Amino acid sequence: MSAFTTVVIPVRNEGRSLVTTIQELSKLYGGGINVIVVVDSEKDLSIAYFKRINKPKSYNLVINRYGPGPANAIRYGIDQATTQSITVMMADGSDDFRAILELSTLVRRGVAVACASRYMLGGQQIGARRVKRFLSSTAGKSLFILAGIGTHDPTNSFKAYSRDFISKVSIESRSGFELGIELVAKAHRHRLPIAEIPTIWIEKESGHSSFRIIRWIPKYLRWYFYCFGPKSKVVDNRAGGVT
Repeated sequence: MSAFTTVVIPVRNEGRSLVTTIQELSKLYGGGINVIVVVDSEKDLSIAYFKRINKPKSYNLVINRYGPGPANAIRYGIDQATTQSITVMMADGSDDFRAILELSTLVRRGVAVACASRYMLGGQQIGARRVKRFLSSTAGKSLFILAGIGTHDPTNSFKAYSRDFISKVSIESRSGFELGIELVAKAHRHRLPIAEIPTIWIEKESGHSSFRIIRWIPKYLRWYFYCFGPKSKVVDNRAGGVT
């Protein structure tokens, strides 16, 4: 049986949280999904933990060759995926593993981007820092109302993407987790379908947090304002991989 989605997980020195995440994915989905854990270096402490986990053969760890940082790690993982649905999630347990099936099902039904939303009716964000929660919720709700994008939560990294969609747009993010809002913005400008489901996101203290609010705000703002631009024509920018 072929996998219904590929789950891409960027990690940096994750320990027990990575073990728990892989075990939960294995318990829920077994070999029905592909999992690609991406690290930046052969010295990453996550590698030793991953090797000790009893897991399906479709769960693999790769070394990122696109440069350091979560955006490059996610890009590299996406390029290794072969399924039509590609789901991005974190390893710290903040995301609801059960939502993977529903998100990927939306993609298989024709959605370009399926978003797990903390800010729509039925969603919730527990334990996040006040500033981080305010910025992300304000951005999401204002874009939903003013720009008419199809989600209240474009900044959440927990999303599923259509491989066909990704292959037709260039991924420009090279630093942090702004990749998520970039792809939502591009789907919106290309008038491709965006859908969302409610999710409960729980802040985790374990592991290494790569969220750098001040440094990444300008990168998020670029894609925030991009959402208000005119309709764009989808141009195939793929040249041997996601660019």
